[in-house]
Amino acid sequence: QVQLVESGGGLVQPGGSLRLSCAASGNAFSSYAMSWYRQAPGKERELVAGGSTGYADSVKGRFTISRDNAKNTVYLQMNSLKPEDTAVYYCNARRWSTHYWGQGTQVTVSS
Repeated sequence: QVQLVESGGGLVQPGGSLRLSCAASGNAFSSYAMSWYRQAPGKERELVAGGSTGYADSVKGRFTISRDNAKNTVYLQMNSLKPEDTAVYYCNARRWSTHYWGQGTQVTVSS
């Protein structure tokens, strides 16, 4: 299995940028499909970005997912942030039908 720890969240102004990191520990990191989800208060968790699934329409052109297998880390670069991007962001690792989740990191976009 794999353990995931997100970091990099915080309070930013609209139009600002933020880079989230997801550090993984465990075996065979490169064999996991990595993605980012988010969940706003009162909303269902939604897929934001994935290597094979692409990007949600709401973030296309603004967010970029990347990974560094040598560092066992996946990133989410977030640019031109909007208030509606406010949510808890979760890192997800999947192998076959098994999913693993991080604890989440809060992103708040506000003036």
